[in-house]
Amino acid sequence: MRKHSVKSAAIVGASLLVLAACGSNKTEGGGTTGGSCDTSKGTLTVGVVAPLSGNLSALGVGIKQSAELAVDEANKKCTVPGFKLTVSAQDDEANPAKGAQAATKLSTDPNVVGVVGTLNSSVAQTVQPILRDKKIPQVSPANTNPSLTRGNDFLTAPKRQFDNYFRVCTTDDLQGPYAANYLVEKAGKKKIAIITDGKTYGEGLAAELSKQVSKKGGTIVGSEKVGEKDTDFSGVISKIKALNPEAVYYGGEYPVAGPLSKQMASAGLNVPLMGGDGIFDGKYIELGGKEGDLATSVGAPTESLATAKAFVDAYKAKFGKEDYAAYGAFSYDAANAIIGGLAKTLEGGSAWDESKRDAMLTNVGAYAGSGATGEVKFDQYGDSTNKVLTVYQVTSAKWKDVQTGTFTG
Repeated sequence: MRKHSVKSAAIVGASLLVLAACGSNKTEGGGTTGGSCDTSKGTLTVGVVAPLSGNLSALGVGIKQSAELAVDEANKKCTVPGFKLTVSAQDDEANPAKGAQAATKLSTDPNVVGVVGTLNSSVAQTVQPILRDKKIPQVSPANTNPSLTRGNDFLTAPKRQFDNYFRVCTTDDLQGPYAANYLVEKAGKKKIAIITDGKTYGEGLAAELSKQVSKKGGTIVGSEKVGEKDTDFSGVISKIKALNPEAVYYGGEYPVAGPLSKQMASAGLNVPLMGGDGIFDGKYIELGGKEGDLATSVGAPTESLATAKAFVDAYKAKFGKEDYAAYGAFSYDAANAIIGGLAKTLEGGSAWDESKRDAMLTNVGAYAGSGATGEVKFDQYGDSTNKVLTVYQVTSAKWKDVQTGTFTG
C-alpha cells in the first residue's frame, strides 16, 4: 500500500484531471456550468450480473463494487459527455436460471449499454444468448471455460460463439495445464487424484489439467464427484485415500474445497489440495483450507502490479476494508472496456439509441487500453490477450504467490 502522502498526491492529480475535463464554463447540450460534467442527455446503465448473495458472494461483491468504482471515475472525468453513468447490479446467486432472469431484466432496459459478468461459466451459458439477442456487450471478469468463446472444439476448430461476448481473463485450456506443470515439475507430485463438482467450470478445468499431467509423465490415479451442496465428503475421501495420491486436484469453488481439504486432513489424507481460481479466496482458508494447499488464478497478484496501484488505492478509499477479491481488478477493467467502447460510439455528441448497438459491439471489441491488470485487449474470439497466470500456496494461513508466468507447453 502507498503512504498517505502519495495517496494525497494522487487525489490532487485526479482532481486536476476532472477540472481539466469539465471545469470550463462551456457545456455540451445545455448542461449546467460551474465545474460539473454535463449530463443533460440522460443516464446510461452498466449492468452487473454476479452472485451478490450466497456462498460465492465475496467474489460477486468484489465484482460489483469494482465496476461501481470504474463508473464513478468515468462520471468524474466526464468520459461520456452529456451522459451520467450508473450501475444496475443483479444477483444471479451463482445459479444459471437466476442468471437468465437477471440478463432478461437488464436486456429490457434500452439504456443498458453493456454488462459486466458473469462469475460462473455455467451462468454465462444462459446469459450469453439473452444479451446477444439484444446486441448488448457482455464482458466477463472471471469466466474461464474456453468453450464460451471458441466452442466445444476450441483446440482443434475454434469458432466464435457470440459476437457480443468478451472476457478480460485467460482461459482454462491454459490454466489447467499451467497448474499441471507446477504440480508435476515443481511440486514433484506424480500421482494425482481428481475431484470435481460436476459443473461446467470445474469439469473443464480438471479435464485440461488431466491431459497435461499425462503429457508430463504423471498419472491420474482416480476421479470422483461431489455435489456443490455436500458437506460430508468421507465416502469420497475414503476412496481417494486408498489410491495413495500425492496430491488432490479439485475442480470447483471454495465453499466445497475448503471443508474438503479440512476433512482430508482429519481422515489422514495429508496431501495438498490444489484448485483453480474458483478456490483462490480468503474464504477457502477460513473454511478449512490447510497449509501447503495450492491454487492457480488468472493474472499476476494485483498488489504486485504497478498498473493496479491506482485501482487498489481508489478501491480502499471508497470501500474501506472490504476486499475486491480475486476478480476486482478484472471487473474494473471489464467495466472500463464497456465505458471506453461507449465513449467511442458516442463521440462527437451523438445521442444514445438502439441504432448504436452494432457500433457499440464493434467498439468494445476494438477496445485497447492499459488497465489495472495490464493490457486490456481482445482477440478475434473475444478472449483476452493477457495470458498471465499465478500459482498461490497457503502459507501461514494466507495465500502467498509462488510462481507467475504464462503456459509455455
